[in-house]
Amino acid sequence: MNTTATKHKRYDETFKRTAVEHWMLSGQSATRIADELGVNVQNLHKWKQKFKALPAGQVAGTLEALQAENRRLQKELHRAVPQRDILKKTLGIISAPSETGL
Repeated sequence: MNTTATKHKRYDETFKRTAVEHWMLSGQSATRIADELGVNVQNLHKWKQKFKALPAGQVAGTLEALQAENRRLQKELHRAVPQRDILKKTLGIISAPSETGL
């Protein structure tokens, strides 16, 4: 008998709003978006209903959250690109054939 309790993932409001906006703007099916994001398609539908019922002023926070997330990701990318380049060069050096013929 399996006594392991199933764990439910918790998603923050920003993630939920972004997921619904992505779904609405992409023109793709809810199933496809849910698969991309790794969420249950029923959750996506629930989130859509929840945010449709909110006053229009509360949706503006989403744009600010997306802009903040975009800035954070740009900073992370700015740090990751040089690291990636160093790793590529290192791999090239390591995998280059040795001149000693060993």
